Amino acid sequence: MKILLTGGAGYIGSHTAVELDAAGFEVVIADNFSNSSPIVLERLETITGKRFPLYEIDVADKTALRRVFEENEIGAVIHFAGYKAVGESVSIPLSYYRNNIDSTLSLMEVMAEFGCKNLVFSSSATVYGNRAKLPFDEEAKTGPCTNPYGWTKLFIEQIITDYAKANGDFSSVLLRYFNPVGAHESGLIGEDPKDVPNNLMPYIARVAVGTLPFLSVYGNDYPTPDGTGVRDYIHVTDLAKGHVAAVKYVLEKKGNEIFNLGTGKGISVLEMVKAYSEACGHEVGYKIAPRRPGDIAECYANAEKAEKILGWKVELGLSEMCRDSWNWQSKNPEGYK
Repeated sequence: MKILLTGGAGYIGSHTAVELDAAGFEVVIADNFSNSSPIVLERLETITGKRFPLYEIDVADKTALRRVFEENEIGAVIHFAGYKAVGESVSIPLSYYRNNIDSTLSLMEVMAEFGCKNLVFSSSATVYGNRAKLPFDEEAKTGPCTNPYGWTKLFIEQIITDYAKANGDFSSVLLRYFNPVGAHESGLIGEDPKDVPNNLMPYIARVAVGTLPFLSVYGNDYPTPDGTGVRDYIHVTDLAKGHVAAVKYVLEKKGNEIFNLGTGKGISVLEMVKAYSEACGHEVGYKIAPRRPGDIAECYANAEKAEKILGWKVELGLSEMCRDSWNWQSKNPEGYK
């Protein structure tokens, strides 16, 4: 069966392509490379021995998207495509709302035209906002989101939920990621932010490889064991396997389901720095800086539902996250350039 990955050349999409192939699915990728690189397709071929069909299109372009469905019998779609930088979303909110919501509406309308009724959506723990009790579970109240990126995810969740209610033969899964990190064990594919990284591990990786001078640790006076912020980090390979489980689920069940994908435990900034220093073999320099507005002390998942219903659980821990990230970064100090 063919699975379409919108944004499939991106960080999470490329790792999911590898795991889908290993599970026996045929992969089709649609990507405009706004936040990825064509080199990824060459790397995927090296890893899998296959050249996945690529459509270099904007998913919001329905005419271009129709060609994908005309030329392939798509059994299910995993929708990764979208802008994803939290800070940037605050600066250019209209671009985020237009791109992320338009691309989803266009995709779902074209899916309906071609009778494709199975969708997995790449959502985020940002939909929980700041009010949910720890650990966050799928029944927790969502919103208010702290940035436009999070609101786009929440709005899209609502669009998919409403559509599934109105169409009894439609099947969808909303996957709320926590903090994906790490890289494929080969070191051939990994996270490659276009500019200065927004997230912790790729920033640490750039410091470790020498392209950035030091890490700023924003706040060391939180009510946590070492005073620094605590987040739920999940290895991208485990996350990718969660998508395979979700695809299998939508192909068998109807309706709409929500699943957290996380480890269920938090790791502090300084714990991450220490583990990464051990992985790369030298100290990662950091400086303490004031707290950032909007940051919360702790955020981690309750992922029991995914284990119970999807049969999925994490297999890789902090040491593997740092090991694989360093393997990728040290072999590709400038990313895919």
